[in-house]
Amino acid sequence: MKVTDVQALGQAISGEVAKAVVGQQELVNRLLVALMAGGHVLLEGPPGTAKTLLAQCFARATGLQFGRIQFTPDLMPGDILGSNLFNFQTSAFTLTRGPIFTEILLADEINRTPPKTQAALLQAMQERRVTLDGETHHLSPRFTVIATQNPIESQGVYPLPEAQLDRFLFKLAVGYPDLDEERRIVAGHGSLFERIDAERMGVIAVCNGDMLAQAISAVSTVTMASEIVDYIVSLVRATRESPDLSSGASPRAAALLARASNAAAALAGRDYVIPDDVQSIAADLLRHRLLLSPSAEIDGRQVDAIVADLIASVEAPR
Repeated sequence: MKVTDVQALGQAISGEVAKAVVGQQELVNRLLVALMAGGHVLLEGPPGTAKTLLAQCFARATGLQFGRIQFTPDLMPGDILGSNLFNFQTSAFTLTRGPIFTEILLADEINRTPPKTQAALLQAMQERRVTLDGETHHLSPRFTVIATQNPIESQGVYPLPEAQLDRFLFKLAVGYPDLDEERRIVAGHGSLFERIDAERMGVIAVCNGDMLAQAISAVSTVTMASEIVDYIVSLVRATRESPDLSSGASPRAAALLARASNAAAALAGRDYVIPDDVQSIAADLLRHRLLLSPSAEIDGRQVDAIVADLIASVEAPR
């Protein structure tokens, strides 16, 4: 598969998702970048903005196995990973696999479960494998977590720890649609008196695991000039030097930014990275990795605004 084929594949997947999800093209693009870069995505937005439907349609369009976990306060790690149960017929323990053994995992309202259960995802998200009773079980190489959380409610939720947040490639803000998009939603979905899901809306698979593996292999051939590498490093290091931030981004964030920029370039049909690729995804990749300084919090500064200022201040290569 060539890089131009990656662009065509991304457009086909976006077209299928658009059958059910009105608008949100930028979110779909970020999901594609994350999939091609081997990363995970955290969707943050108010209820009713199609976060769950978006994940379902994306999984169906990519032809990957879809699984869902509804996170609740009483959820235990074993409910996610599975457990070894004794089989009295064979007098041996057998593995009962949990819902984490899938390819696209929707972690719905992930911040409603305690940190102990949230931590059950750490190894899977980082290494794509889980350890149960000392035995390691490998997950699919395409294993991707799409987590959702509601930013409005503060009662009965457990904020994700920094180690958990760092496992996500992107943190995406899901907003309300514009006027025209909301009219289309009401006109299209308001007359349906049945459950709305990807299958009923006609979303079909336009690829499979083998095609995605070929696409990811093509992404790895994208060229990144040394000037772009220096630009990424300078941008990430600038987050550590900003007086508005008490904690900046890590070297891992810089490596992930480079990997995601390669994927963004391929999805744009190019076999080389330009500064626009880096700038377009920088805020989504950095916003959950940065902590405001006390003075910036008092002044009411926002992380996104600080990242925008850093992008404007760091000279981009020509």
